Amino acid sequence: MQASANIDYMTDNPNLENAYALRSPDEMKTLYENWADHYDISFGQDQGYQTPREVAVAFAAAGGGGPVLDVGAGTGLVAAHLHAQGITDIDALDLSDEMLRVAGEKGLYRDLIAADVTQPLPHAKRYAGIVSAGTFTLGHVGPEGVVALMDAAAQNALFVISVNALHYESAGFADMITRLGTQITALSFKDVRIYDDRADEAHRNDIARLLIFRKT
Repeated sequence: MQASANIDYMTDNPNLENAYALRSPDEMKTLYENWADHYDISFGQDQGYQTPREVAVAFAAAGGGGPVLDVGAGTGLVAAHLHAQGITDIDALDLSDEMLRVAGEKGLYRDLIAADVTQPLPHAKRYAGIVSAGTFTLGHVGPEGVVALMDAAAQNALFVISVNALHYESAGFADMITRLGTQITALSFKDVRIYDDRADEAHRNDIARLLIFRKT
């Protein structure tokens, strides 16, 4: 009973610490359902969340173009920055219907896909670009999600995916890159701050590692 009460408190009180503590897709869906309507302000703005911009800029700089799949799209923060880079042919993929609802209201996407990134996608589309900010981190999705996305990528598709750098090796992302081997090419990394100086002191200097590569 106590464990259930703790989970209910965590998912009913969405914030960064509780998001990192998630342990199942159901917990994730509940927390983000409760966060959707104020996510852009209470997290995106108040915490100075800048990884979405860094992902979009890196994607454009590497020659990326549409159609693009935005994985863990949330409320559309990455897509807004892709639009600023002139890239507008974007689909959103997220586990949370409520986050997708908010994203859809912004008119940034051609399609909204509610699905689990670790499972086969419910369509046969192939994308020229795959981007993600904040999804591959504690309490969210592990390296198996990146492997699953290979099937959604067209030949020579550009990936720009952020991974929490603190857990890049311990969570298996480094091994995943090694296992992909000749399935990918033009691999590079870029470390960026996840938040700016508005963030809580405990996370102000957290680093995201951008994994940049193409599918062979």
